[in-house]
Order: sequence, then structure tokens, then C-alpha cells
Amino acid sequence: MSQPKHTGLLTVESLYELPDDDDRYELVAGVLLCEPPPGVRHGRVVARITALLDRYARSTKAGVVFTGDCGYVLARSPDTLRAPDVSFVTRERFDAVGDITSVFPGCPDLAVEVLSPSNSPSDVRAKVADYLAAGTRAVWVVEPVPCGVTVYRALLSPRALDEGEILKDEDLLPGFEAPIAELFEI
Repeated sequence: MSQPKHTGLLTVESLYELPDDDDRYELVAGVLLCEPPPGVRHGRVVARITALLDRYARSTKAGVVFTGDCGYVLARSPDTLRAPDVSFVTRERFDAVGDITSVFPGCPDLAVEVLSPSNSPSDVRAKVADYLAAGTRAVWVVEPVPCGVTVYRALLSPRALDEGEILKDEDLLPGFEAPIAELFEI
């Protein structure tokens, strides 16, 4: 992520008062961060994961799936707003908030970050830490090259899966299974 164009700490509300310049922003402890467009492979993998999770969520009515356009308020004073590439919120939590037009007031139950060339290891660790500290139940870090997924339920005990394994989470997504290789198929 690049450094901010704006100086001083922002709130979620003040972020949305800035002029729209078509860039994608997140707030981390009130600091505005901008991320460049991640590229074709990233978009393809995000679309596949979204489709797989959405099919599951709609067929089971377990929750709602969102793309990176949905921001989550992970902390206040100073504010942290993250927008995972794909996310899932349980039906119960979604119904409690409703189909609002603003950012989600809390964390997703599942955050999926698909790595792009601009992501540094420290950026990824910071995102995972922010999600988990806010109460996110699982974070999937998807790496297109080499193909694999690292599953975090706790920051210090990730579980790495390669393309020959099955992605599943019986606690959060009972019955959901996807071969890791399927996430990357063209």
C-alpha cells in the first residue's frame, strides 16, 4: 500500500467526505492508505472465490458474501476500516445490521485477502492482525503464485494449504468444501 495523499488522522465518516478520485482506500488507525489496482490474475481469483462462497451462502442461507467494495469498521478512535477482497458475514449478524448502504459496523466473520504484487509480507500480517483483533473468526490469505491458501484463526498459528488440498471450515462454513486448485482454474 502506498502512503497517504492526506495528512492527519481521519475517521470513517471523514473518509467518505473526501472527493472521489476512483482510488481504493483503507484506514489504519486513522491513516489513509491507497492500494493500486491489483491486476488480472487477482481479479480472476477473487471472482472464483466469490462465486464459490456465494453459491454456498445462498444454498445454505448461512450468510452473505461481499466483494472488496464493502468496508468493515474494525476499530474506532483512531478508526480502522478494512476492505477484504472477499468477505462473509453470518445471516444472524447481517440481519442484525440490515442491508445498509454504508460500511459494515464491525468485522466480517471471514475475510479473504488475495495477494497481489503490491502486497508486502508486513502489509499482509497487519491486515490479518487487524481482522483477528476485531473478532473475525477466520482469515484466508490466498497466494496465486505458488497456488495456496493460508488459513488464520489465530495470528501465530496459521495453517498452510497447497493446491492438492481441500479448503473447508466446518465451524464457520459447515459443508463448504473447495479444492484449492479450483480457486486458480482458468
